[in-house]
Amino acid sequence: MSNYAQSIQNLMDQLAGLPGIGMRSAERITFHLLKQKPEDALKLADAIRDVKTRIRNCSICYNLTEQDPCSICSDPSRDQGVVCVVEQPKDLLALEAAGMYRGVYHILLGRIAPLEGSQPGDLTIDGLMTRIASGTVKEIIMGTNPTMEGDGTALHLQGLIAQYPDVAVTRLARGLPAGSSIEYANKNILADAISGRQKM
Repeated sequence: MSNYAQSIQNLMDQLAGLPGIGMRSAERITFHLLKQKPEDALKLADAIRDVKTRIRNCSICYNLTEQDPCSICSDPSRDQGVVCVVEQPKDLLALEAAGMYRGVYHILLGRIAPLEGSQPGDLTIDGLMTRIASGTVKEIIMGTNPTMEGDGTALHLQGLIAQYPDVAVTRLARGLPAGSSIEYANKNILADAISGRQKM
């Protein structure tokens, strides 16, 4: 039985339920918050409340946003005809950080993974097909992760998009990263590099 006051134990239990935080870390965080000034500690509570009350999915691409549509979908300088399909909002952030892509996105909010209980109906595939059916999309870039589930999801989508012959389907390139050595690359990277080779 815990010797902590109930409110302290409740906070520790809630923190310990977060990914990557065990009971010892939850205890440290709890006592850190207790040492802070009330106004500073309550900033955390306010930030959590804001995220849960103000953040929603964009009605077009399903990105996390405070405004609908999101800033990318509503940006007139983005090419609305090129849609990069990714699994999660964090994948969008990684691609945006590269600064090379000027199209728009569609976030599936997952991947097809039957062993994890994730089926096509659990994803935002219907929203993607509605966008394609509108006639404004000319290219779909498959940006799903290079895993068995990611490739399976891309293959499933490709089959659905085949009914729209005017829509090109491409895949993010894979292979050897710039500045790397062939001798240190694993066989999967080398296989992707060979199969995805380009004309010089």
